[in-house]
Amino acid sequence: MTNAETPPDHLETATAIRQGAIRLARRLRSSRSAGALSTNKISVLSHLKRHGPSTPGEVAAVDRQQPQSLTRVFADLERDGLIVRSADAGDRRQSIITLTDAGSRELERDVAERDAWLADALGGLTETERQVLRLAAALMEHIADG
Repeated sequence: MTNAETPPDHLETATAIRQGAIRLARRLRSSRSAGALSTNKISVLSHLKRHGPSTPGEVAAVDRQQPQSLTRVFADLERDGLIVRSADAGDRRQSIITLTDAGSRELERDVAERDAWLADALGGLTETERQVLRLAAALMEHIADG
């Protein structure tokens, strides 16, 4: 379906979801402590936590980026001991990035900080509203994976 064929109610829903998601993402970012890792760094660590050791290309593909655009992110994470790079046994030209224990702890700290803020914000909602958001979260994950 092209944009011209998209029903108006779908466009209105898409706009509302996009605006809500962007505002919530901004609010979550602003709730993080000073010195917290960048969004790109958190994304890299999250990928490695979920999928295990990966090539730079695999990590970049998830966020629809080029590996070269994450070169500095990988270097900073390696310098800080949050990831390690090693040569791929099958292709010595390729590197494999692995999450370290320190990287896992830093990711858990960052996620816990944001989850605590969001859990507190959810306290002002009814049980039904929280269930609707739980369903919406699952649907957004489904759309993102598609």
